[in-house]
Amino acid sequence: MAIDRKNVEEIVRAVGGKENIEVATHCVTRLRFSLYDESKVDSAALDANDLVKGQFSSQGQFQIVIGPGTVDKVYDEMIQLTGGARSSKDEVKSAAARNQNPLQRAIKTLADIFIPILPAIVTAGLLLGINNLLTGPGIFFSQSLVDVYPQWKDIAAIINTIASTAFTFLPALIGWAAVTRFGGSPLLGIVLGLILVHPDLLSAYGYAESSTNGTVPTWNLFGWHLERIGYQGQVLPVLVSAYILARIEKFLNKRVHDSVKLLVVAPVTLLITGFLAFTIIGPVTFGIANAITSGLVYIFDHFAILGGVIYGGFYALLVITGMHHTFLAVDVQLIGSEGGTFLWPMLALSNIAQGAAALAMIFVVREQKTKGLAVTSSISAFLGVTEPAIFGVNIRYRYPFIFGMIGSALAGVLLTINQVRATSIGVGGVPGFLSIFPNQWGVFFIGMAIVLIVPFVATVLYGRAAVQRAANKPEAAGVSAAVSGPTDTSNELNSRSSVQGSQEPVNILELASPLSGTAVPLEQVPDPAFAEKQMGEGIAIEPSEGKVYAPFDATVAHVIKSKHALILEHASGVQVLIHVGINTVSLKGSGFTARKNIGDKVQAGELLLEFDMDAIRAAGYPIITPIIIPAGQEMVERIEEKSGPVTAKQTSILTVHLKG
Repeated sequence: MAIDRKNVEEIVRAVGGKENIEVATHCVTRLRFSLYDESKVDSAALDANDLVKGQFSSQGQFQIVIGPGTVDKVYDEMIQLTGGARSSKDEVKSAAARNQNPLQRAIKTLADIFIPILPAIVTAGLLLGINNLLTGPGIFFSQSLVDVYPQWKDIAAIINTIASTAFTFLPALIGWAAVTRFGGSPLLGIVLGLILVHPDLLSAYGYAESSTNGTVPTWNLFGWHLERIGYQGQVLPVLVSAYILARIEKFLNKRVHDSVKLLVVAPVTLLITGFLAFTIIGPVTFGIANAITSGLVYIFDHFAILGGVIYGGFYALLVITGMHHTFLAVDVQLIGSEGGTFLWPMLALSNIAQGAAALAMIFVVREQKTKGLAVTSSISAFLGVTEPAIFGVNIRYRYPFIFGMIGSALAGVLLTINQVRATSIGVGGVPGFLSIFPNQWGVFFIGMAIVLIVPFVATVLYGRAAVQRAANKPEAAGVSAAVSGPTDTSNELNSRSSVQGSQEPVNILELASPLSGTAVPLEQVPDPAFAEKQMGEGIAIEPSEGKVYAPFDATVAHVIKSKHALILEHASGVQVLIHVGINTVSLKGSGFTARKNIGDKVQAGELLLEFDMDAIRAAGYPIITPIIIPAGQEMVERIEEKSGPVTAKQTSILTVHLKG
């Protein structure tokens, strides 16, 4: 495909000219820019450009969706026009991070640290919930289950040991993630965390009692008496220490000769950081962390209603901004210092509230695709993942999101005035009750009823009233669009006319699922380029195994260098993009193994690609995989998607109708 140089010139002008481009790169579908000033972007000019299929800004990067097979040519042409140097994705990512304000950078840093260790924390929370069921009195009997059936006591003890390990050695997990984020050696981060919870130290959990009794052990450093305490359940001491460790290690690596690095860098780095941690960093940050914790506890103890309204009601807004990751550290600190967190129960109910509001939309909207999205995204929210419901349904129609916040605020007030707390961080949503102290389940379940009923009923009543108003006033197109979605009626008419108008047989291309898992609408993909179908129609799969198979007999038209995506071409000329995960280009091929190369002929069902799902999740990237029929293929008449459970090589997920 020849690229119109004029269109590329217009793209450069629309982003503010070459002088506004700091660095630029591309992935399989889009151009990625770090711009000096995003306010100079001419969005209207980009929308009018024939090459541009979409545009958006995310985490400091301005992205222009071009489409697979074309974006690399556009990028090459743009580099020739601007005379700029080719940049890597990491360079663009680093430049984009510099364009973020300090708060955005701090939030992103915390997210980068806590997201990789979240699976371990969630697993521990769920297992502690099971332990609560076995050891909590008044759940099944007046006594606990293990008291009634003593033979279960040791089983509960083993479960508790397994579950509490992640929290006992939490500084080691944080140390690994933080030092990795700050550019140091992950192994040194683990060792640093273990140093801070060494058995020779007084446990932080026993510090208050020992301090009262005057039995806190100390070190005597030439007359300087230091308390010999550990930092179990603490976040700030290990975060700051990890940052210092990474800086010292990088400093020494630049100056120590390679021949003695092994003998000098790691020992000196750990020794200096360890002394600083026990003498300055630990005591200072321990005091700061306790002051923050005490402040939060005071607010929620004395202004419970206000705290419930603010955190319970506005938590969903934190999800939109990404700031909710920040509160993971606060939850962990509260569990470590107070024995429980009053924030996590409100989070769990906020998830349910947004799910209930999304589910209510099946009784409001007419479009079947939106109904399906409402059902699947609400189930996801009930299980603790709200992004599909929030971004796919509730924000789109606005009022479900607002009613979800109102229901969550009411439940938040109920929880705070009754001082409901969670023993651990587990899965949000309905399973969240496992993390709650068993003697507070009754209040929590009442709160659960509130967030199920209030958003659901309010959304249905308001939505149906809005539909009725729109029906009575057909000229009120804006109201109709807000209620029924921007393309409800037109999509139905177009679908009917295309079927009724096709009296002659049409060629049909059936795509077998290239992965096993669950097929979901593209709207559930947490990336605007896919969710808004800027690149084309298709479907997405939440994979259950890390293998990609050919959906039909084809030629491998393109394999991305980072191996996370490929393009297949059918004999009819139809091309299909399979893109494993979101933003997985940043992994640079790590975790991916390509089994086919460009130009290979493949049969339906042949293995194309393997990927490590755990490694991708651990790196903080979603593994949801879009299957796209790129826009602009003239032979394609229409596409039908089929959602639900799928088996690779067997289940049909897409039907592509070709023009006769």
